[in-house]
Amino acid sequence: MGHKFTEKISSFLFEYDTPRMVLVHNKKVGLTFRLIQLVVLTYIIGWVFLYEKGYQSKDGIINSVSVKLKGIAVTNISGMGPYLWDVADYVFPPQGDSSFVVMTNFIITRGQKQETCPGHPESEKCNNESTCKKGEFLRRGQGIMTGKCVDFSRTQKTCEIFGWCPVEIDDNIPNPPLLLEAGKFTLFIKNSITFPRFGVSRRNLVEQISERYLKKCVYHKDKDPLCPVFKLGYMVEESGQNFSQVAFKGGIVGITINWDCDLDWPLKYCVPVYKFHRLYSENSNVSPGYNFRYARYYRENGRDMRILYKVFGIRFDILVNGKAGKFDIIPTMTTIGSGIGIFGVASVLCDLLLLNFLSNRDYYKQKKFKYVERNYINSEKEDIDMSNSEGKKKSSL
Repeated sequence: MGHKFTEKISSFLFEYDTPRMVLVHNKKVGLTFRLIQLVVLTYIIGWVFLYEKGYQSKDGIINSVSVKLKGIAVTNISGMGPYLWDVADYVFPPQGDSSFVVMTNFIITRGQKQETCPGHPESEKCNNESTCKKGEFLRRGQGIMTGKCVDFSRTQKTCEIFGWCPVEIDDNIPNPPLLLEAGKFTLFIKNSITFPRFGVSRRNLVEQISERYLKKCVYHKDKDPLCPVFKLGYMVEESGQNFSQVAFKGGIVGITINWDCDLDWPLKYCVPVYKFHRLYSENSNVSPGYNFRYARYYRENGRDMRILYKVFGIRFDILVNGKAGKFDIIPTMTTIGSGIGIFGVASVLCDLLLLNFLSNRDYYKQKKFKYVERNYINSEKEDIDMSNSEGKKKSSL
């Protein structure tokens, strides 16, 4: 028993087995095998190594964005007269976030104060006081109903409300847009990023940008692709929209800043790429455009008053994406190992063709596989035992 165990240990430690190789002279199979290997090799070198850079370790970005707008426009409308609009008037929010709105059109309701008045005829229309439930607020209403049905005009009655009066009733959007000059306004974007794994920090104010250059440059995708100063009209046009149409009822534009950096090269080649995208469909008939309301408050005769603006504008959303890669031995070896494993696909496919679809498949099966019958194993074992016993007899003589 101990002798057999020792033999097994010795066989395990000091013997090596290798698969049986069969060389097949067949032009179809041979050509198929080499073509599959060529495809796999092209995939590994071309796609995995060169395009996807499988020899690098990757890292994502941490970023921050701030913006600053510049531009002045003048309007001259009824009830308002000449009025100059600057950054403090047409940008929301004013602190320069990565998502902001530039006002391009508006409707004004002046002299509002908190008191009772007839409601809006579209949302608070009534025939008698039974339809005006005291203390309730309608979803599209502009105040709390007092329970009275009063005259809005000679021909219309509406529920009386307590709210900011007079109610907002003007729905005629000015055309052309009042702040069409916004297309000439400029946007300055400052973007800082970090690749924490590699300890690399960058700004979109790269080495090629000087203070003198920054004062004069305006972004153009071909002539000035690194300038961080953008004209609003150019960005909207590049997103595939017409600026005057978007300025009329408002819209949404996405600005993407892509950082795709190969840190095996000098850091000066790690630069941003700007792109602009339409995030709003002009063909939508349901709630078209982009608008919101804000108010300017003041006091008159000891009462709080306000001017209500229904603002139509273009919303800009800045999205920063990117990744960095740098050579690392671990992903390199992993990629090479997986590539070697993929080469086995050629053998599997050729074996499938050789053993199942060719006319001489039975012949190839005989050459590839060695069939051993159980009876043959027993008889062979008996022959070995007989030869061993005869050997022992001869040795004793």
